[in-house]
Amino acid sequence: MGVRVGIVGLPNVGKSTTFNALTKAQNAESANYPFCTIEPNKAVVPVPDPRLAELAKIVNPKKIQYSTIDFVDIAGLVKGASKGEGLGNKFLSNIREVEVILHMVRCFDDENITHVEDSINPLRDIEIIESELIFADIEQLEKKIEKLDRQAKSDKNARKSLEIAQELLAHLNEIKPVSSFEKKDNSDFIELDKELRFLSNKEIIYGANVDEDNLDKDNEYVKQVKEYAKKVGAEVVKLCAKVEEELVGLDEDEAKEFLQELGVKESGLNKIIRVAFEKLGLISYFTAGVVEVRAWTIKNGWKAPKAASVIHNDFEKGFIRAEVISYEDFIACNGEIGAKEAGKMRLEGKDYIVQDGDIMHFRFNV
Repeated sequence: MGVRVGIVGLPNVGKSTTFNALTKAQNAESANYPFCTIEPNKAVVPVPDPRLAELAKIVNPKKIQYSTIDFVDIAGLVKGASKGEGLGNKFLSNIREVEVILHMVRCFDDENITHVEDSINPLRDIEIIESELIFADIEQLEKKIEKLDRQAKSDKNARKSLEIAQELLAHLNEIKPVSSFEKKDNSDFIELDKELRFLSNKEIIYGANVDEDNLDKDNEYVKQVKEYAKKVGAEVVKLCAKVEEELVGLDEDEAKEFLQELGVKESGLNKIIRVAFEKLGLISYFTAGVVEVRAWTIKNGWKAPKAASVIHNDFEKGFIRAEVISYEDFIACNGEIGAKEAGKMRLEGKDYIVQDGDIMHFRFNV
């Protein structure tokens, strides 16, 4: 299943530098002026998972296939974007296609890097971007209400949808995001959100971009972002975009040593991917054979047939059973044969809820 993270923020906050670092590819132009990113850059990024390497030591496959996340570097928004200012609605529509927003916020002073608002103020910057997302949602919802208003004259279901849409519009007009709307479990709201994909209802991770000196401690800017994020139930990942870019090209040991020198244990890439998985309730199960050892991304709580569908739809349609070994048992027993001999392989049916790290083999008949 595809996972898409859109990187947004005001111009010159470190979005494209972060994109370069996260994707380990220098294909997002970084420059010291607004709007250097014109088209949204996209890259497929492997999800770091040390368990795959451990499985490969035992299985010795021809290749290792990681789960992936699509990162989309979306051009810098400015105040008035929802009304076409800067590069406008085109980029708001790009955000609509992602599941998670990585909202980059500048949390460092540097007179050599211009700021579109002429000063460093993370909370103001957050408000600008998030207000534009709300304004864009208002514009979309108003158009939908006009349509529902016509339909409601003869359609009882449309009248119910119209009622919830009007309540939501009143909420948005108070400059409150869709994410804080009280009736999000309402079936009519759920259908509206499926259709309109409200921007202000997406999961948000704040990327607090600091300089090297503040990686191992929180400056006042970062503290402000964390305090705000706590109020709205969001996560904060602190990183130095320039440091992340410097990690590109280093091998695993060199990168680990470099991070230790800076007083941090984990790269921004790992933190962002880990938090994105948690936000979306995602886990991985594995298939392990001589051709490949592979991670498959599913929703936490999926049953075996649904989990099998990410390999092929036929696996779900013709599901018979799943042969399952936990990751811990697979490693402890030195592979599938040892796990079988130790009685650690289980046969699971259609109601089995797949666990993170399960090694699975599906039996099906179509």
